[in-house]
Amino acid sequence: GPVAETFRVIQGAVTEEYVRSTQGVFQFELSGDGGGTWYIDLKTKGGSAGFGKPPVTADVVMSMSSADFVKMFTGKLKPTLAFMTGRLRIKGNMALAIKLEKML
Repeated sequence: GPVAETFRVIQGAVTEEYVRSTQGVFQFELSGDGGGTWYIDLKTKGGSAGFGKPPVTADVVMSMSSADFVKMFTGKLKPTLAFMTGRLRIKGNMALAIKLEKML
């Protein structure tokens, strides 16, 4: 589905440079189609992204609908707007969340 496809693209885009500059682990709690727990690890060497809990404890947990997640990562929904309108909930390190937004 679109969520799995988005994570496949993210996994392909993760570089050592992103890992070095970000140093954070992001967990996504997605509701709706293709929902569940997904993660982007930008802390462990090489980085990774995929379905399930991250290999190490997440620094940031984001909750949103899977439809909004796909829109956010395809540039159709600004993370700041999603957050301000309550469509995106963020727990944890806000500075890291902002770093991830820059990567988007």
